[in-house]
Amino acid sequence: MRTWLAAAMVAALATGVMADTIPASGGPIELTPMVHAHVQIEFGGKVIQVDPTSQTNPQAPRAADLILVTDIHPDHMDAASIERMRKPTTRFVGPPALAGRFPGETTILANGETAVVDGISIQAVAAYNLTRGPAAGQLYHPKGRGNAYVLTLGGKRILLTGDTECTPELKALTGIDVAFVTMNLPFTMTPQEAADCVRAFKPAIVYAYHYRQDGLVPPEKNRTDFLLAMAGATGIDVRSADFYPPPPGAPGIGGRGQ
Repeated sequence: MRTWLAAAMVAALATGVMADTIPASGGPIELTPMVHAHVQIEFGGKVIQVDPTSQTNPQAPRAADLILVTDIHPDHMDAASIERMRKPTTRFVGPPALAGRFPGETTILANGETAVVDGISIQAVAAYNLTRGPAAGQLYHPKGRGNAYVLTLGGKRILLTGDTECTPELKALTGIDVAFVTMNLPFTMTPQEAADCVRAFKPAIVYAYHYRQDGLVPPEKNRTDFLLAMAGATGIDVRSADFYPPPPGAPGIGGRGQ
C-alpha cells in the first residue's frame, strides 16, 4: 500500500463524519450518519429519518417529519425507535411487506414505484439478494420485499441501498449525487463487491454504511477494505463516516445486522 493512501485512510477513519452538508437548490442538505443503517437527513426545514434504530448515538436524532423503512428485519424496522422519533404529523414510507405496521399516514411503495410525499420525491428501487441465503433455494432478502430509496431534495438525488447485493437495478441508476452503500456478510455484499457496484453507477459522493459483521477484526475492517477497493476511482468522492460510535461510557456498538 502506498504511504499516502495509508495515511489518508487512517485520517478518515480516525475523524469520521458526524454530519455532512451538501449544497442544493433551496438550501443545504445536512446528512448525519447515526447507527448502522440509520441516516438523518435535513432539508428545507424537514427532518427525514431512514431506518431509525434504538441503538444509541452520542448525537440524539431529531423528531421526524418523514420516516422511511427499507425492510422487515429489526435492524431496519424498529418500532420502538419509530415511536420515539415520530410526531403526530409524521408520515411514513415503506415496502408492501410493512403495510399496516406504521402508526400514522403511510405511503406504501413497491419496487420501481415513485411517489411525492410531503413534497419530497421518493423512488423505490429493488433491494434483494442475488445468491446469498440461509439455505439452498432461499435468500436472506428476496426480490420484492425490501426497498432501496432514491430521495430527490433540492435537485440532488440521494440513494440509501438498504439490504442488497449489487443488483441490475442498482447498476442502472444514474445521476446519483450521494450514495450510502451496504456491505456485510453473509447478508449483503463484500466491500469489493460494493466498490464494483459503486463504480458501475458512479455516484458523485459515496459512503459505506451497514458495514459491521460478526467476527471481523478489527471491527471496522469492511469500511477500511471498501476505502482500499475504491482507491483510484475517478469522479467519485469516497467519504468515511463512523456508523458505530461508542455511546458515552461504553467501548463500542457491535452487531452484524441483517
